[in-house]
Amino acid sequence: MRALQLLAFFILLFFSKSYAGVIDNTVPATLKSAMVYRSGAELSHTAKATLEQGNNNLIIEGISNTLDINSLQFGSDGNVTVMSVEFATNYLKPSLKSPLVKRLEDSIEAVGKDLAKLQVMLKTNNDLLALLNANKEIRGAQTGLSVAELMKMMDYYKAKSLEIQNEIAQYTARESELKASIGRLRNQLTEEETKNTKTTGRLVLQLFSTLGGPYNFTISYLTRNAHWTPHYDLRVASVTKPISLVYRAKIVQSTGLDWKQVKLSLSTSTPNQHGEAPVLKSWFLSYVDLHRKSAYRNKEVSSSLPGLVAGVQADEVVATEYASAQAPAPAKKYQAPVYIVNGEVMDAKKVSGIASNYIKIREFLNGSAATAIYGSIAAGGAVVITLKGGLEDFVSVADNELNVVFDIDLPYDMPGNGKEQTVVLKEYNVPASYRFYAVPKMDKEAYLLADAADWEQLNLLPGEANIIFEGTYVGKSFIDPANTLDTLTLTLGRDKRVVVKREKLVDFSSVKFLGSNKKQVFTYELTVKNNKKEKISMLLKDQFPLSTNKDIEVELLEFSGAEIHKDLGVLNWNLELASGESRKLKISYSVKYPKDQTININ
Repeated sequence: MRALQLLAFFILLFFSKSYAGVIDNTVPATLKSAMVYRSGAELSHTAKATLEQGNNNLIIEGISNTLDINSLQFGSDGNVTVMSVEFATNYLKPSLKSPLVKRLEDSIEAVGKDLAKLQVMLKTNNDLLALLNANKEIRGAQTGLSVAELMKMMDYYKAKSLEIQNEIAQYTARESELKASIGRLRNQLTEEETKNTKTTGRLVLQLFSTLGGPYNFTISYLTRNAHWTPHYDLRVASVTKPISLVYRAKIVQSTGLDWKQVKLSLSTSTPNQHGEAPVLKSWFLSYVDLHRKSAYRNKEVSSSLPGLVAGVQADEVVATEYASAQAPAPAKKYQAPVYIVNGEVMDAKKVSGIASNYIKIREFLNGSAATAIYGSIAAGGAVVITLKGGLEDFVSVADNELNVVFDIDLPYDMPGNGKEQTVVLKEYNVPASYRFYAVPKMDKEAYLLADAADWEQLNLLPGEANIIFEGTYVGKSFIDPANTLDTLTLTLGRDKRVVVKREKLVDFSSVKFLGSNKKQVFTYELTVKNNKKEKISMLLKDQFPLSTNKDIEVELLEFSGAEIHKDLGVLNWNLELASGESRKLKISYSVKYPKDQTININ
């Protein structure tokens, strides 16, 4: 019997040791960075775990539930072999209530209590009023009440009835307010609870480790549930100044994760998730309509700003010989340099606490250059530091061979609620020439156009643009670099201070019959007036008809010096108008055709 007990003990000990090496080890993943593409995103996590020597089961929580498992990359800082990977969605992990959800629930409860008290008071007053109404009938003959007593009873009924009804009206109004307040709180609570009902994914890995101990892991993968689209603000203070172009990104992510303190990058490309080499097909050329608005398409631009090194901002100056916070020691007696941060003297200890990615410009001045500006305190030199200001200072542009990447050197929060979040990428001052454009035959208003050259340097993508002219929002436009040649023309909206008119001159128009033909003469007067305070340039357009039949003859009679495009039937006038100047132009043409025919002349 004793031998059987010992045998059972050793068998149990053997199996416990065998399974001890493969006990599930669950650790959280921390999202560190997100590379968002025009369609999709690459998420990168880190995780830490202690492994036993031999086989290990590692469960990593906090992975997006929309990952592409074929794109998964797993790395470690030691001799760890991945034997198998399984992905699963974690539906059982309870979602913690956010502080805002808790406050909303407390507010709903408090307002609900106030509403309940109010409804009790309202019911009491309604009952009192009903009781008062039930006993308002007074039979003077039966009770023997005098006239004075009867009047006293009537006054009491009137006063009490008015008092109760006024209270009921006040309580009813307050009841409506409290119900509306509860409704708003519940709607907001539903919105917040929706944010916290996301499910996350988990990776179940079988690992083999040659040595036991702590390890650091990296996990990266592609997810389809994120994208960004470009959007622009075009601001024109006046036609004498360049365009201020603000390059924005509208980012949407519903990956199942809230991105918290994440390093964010945006790429103009779309990841190839197929894993197969592309195959070229025949490329056939055909005519396209340049005036047709194209759909969003990626335009990969490989040009870079002149003098700009990839990944380094154009206005950043780096003095490599003074990369550390210390200036080189003088030959004779060392004197520490003074630190100037944004124009103010700062203690060296405080300067050492400034993160390097917050520094925009760092320069070292020595000798007379330092003392000339900062006086004797800079006898040992001056370290001049300019800190980055707005978000645009933290965005660097890497113009690669196949795409453009915007790196945002700031930790970013972005909820996974599928709503648009706007990020400012860059702001450019774009030199432009301005002109007005009018086609009075089609539109009685003049449009302001801006022509920008060298636009390729801006890495623009197709997208909508808000137009703000002289501080006023005038509408939207569409930037489509794919349909643009050497010059990018932007429509900045209408300007009612430039007046254009087109009137038919009846006295100079006529209809004649010549044998079997009918000849009509059409004459129009174009009037342009500049009511602005400054001189303007204008392109004015009109047209004359073109014949597609040998029996129809068109003759241009008068065109007031316009540039004629006979093949198109278009007349162009390039005008310069001083402030307050008015100009009149005339166009006249004749059309001869068989009198028994009707043509689309009107």
